[in-house]
Amino acid sequence: MVQPAPQPHPQPPTSGPEAADPGAYVSRETSSREDDDPPLAMEAMRAVQILNPSGEVTMPRPDRPRIMCVANQKGGVGKTTTTVNLAVALALHGNRVLVVDLDPQGNASTGLNVPHHAGIPDVYDCLIDNVPLAEVAQAVEGIPNLWCVPATIDLAGAEIELVSVVARESRLARAIAAHPGQFDYVFIDCPPSLGLLTVNALVAAQEVLIPIQCEYYALEGLNQLINNINLVRQHLNPTLDVSTILLTMYDRRTRLADAVEQDVRNHFGDKVLQAVIPRNVRVSEAPSYGQSVMTYDPGSRGATSYFEAAQEIAERGVKEPVGRNA
Repeated sequence: MVQPAPQPHPQPPTSGPEAADPGAYVSRETSSREDDDPPLAMEAMRAVQILNPSGEVTMPRPDRPRIMCVANQKGGVGKTTTTVNLAVALALHGNRVLVVDLDPQGNASTGLNVPHHAGIPDVYDCLIDNVPLAEVAQAVEGIPNLWCVPATIDLAGAEIELVSVVARESRLARAIAAHPGQFDYVFIDCPPSLGLLTVNALVAAQEVLIPIQCEYYALEGLNQLINNINLVRQHLNPTLDVSTILLTMYDRRTRLADAVEQDVRNHFGDKVLQAVIPRNVRVSEAPSYGQSVMTYDPGSRGATSYFEAAQEIAERGVKEPVGRNA
């Protein structure tokens, strides 16, 4: 039986621009996955850096509390995931953080493993019945320096009930201002709408963080969101500023993701964080275990990306770089 002749392996080109840079040539047999599965040693090193068990490494703390509203009226862009993971990353590195779950679905409460079933005191009681925020906030188990004000299904009726309440747009702002605790960061997770709950968040906040999914539809509603933020700034909260844009669900295999990223960076400039959150299955799995990806799989690409985003936000808040025992 005649054996087929072996096929020659592809050779690097001997002429052309590829020849000038041998490193630029990639065989078709070479995997195009760029370190999707990092070596175990590197993954362990990332995990230690993110979990910070010794507490030695800290992110800089701002001179005054930073109240950040995480908003985008489009659903599924990563608002809650961003809120939870940034809050955990900052809390693990020396910052005192409060998460206010303002979405009736209560997903931020789920992600932090905070009880939020019917009958639990929640943010609804603060908005409608003037219950102090300190009586409603719960310490997050396993994460020092992190508290959460949960949302229950009761919050679904708050939009209607707030209509007849005096100073309805500033109820949350007054509740946060009256809290006796001193926080470095307050993250407000907004529902995917531009109703009274989101308006309350915009009035209470100093900064707006907008997560933008790297797809075309995510850009369509952005003008409407910016217009609403401008209206709130003109009439209710003159200090409000869109300070941070975070690109989420980035799929580097598509040209569309790259095109959306370039459009956003060209339009918003320095407001866009250099850190970009990729599509990562670990990020999606973590909430089903009542965890953030920072504690669920701290060595994953998703955890590393959120850690870098938190680091960047912290550095923007102060002039000093990230250091030890800051």
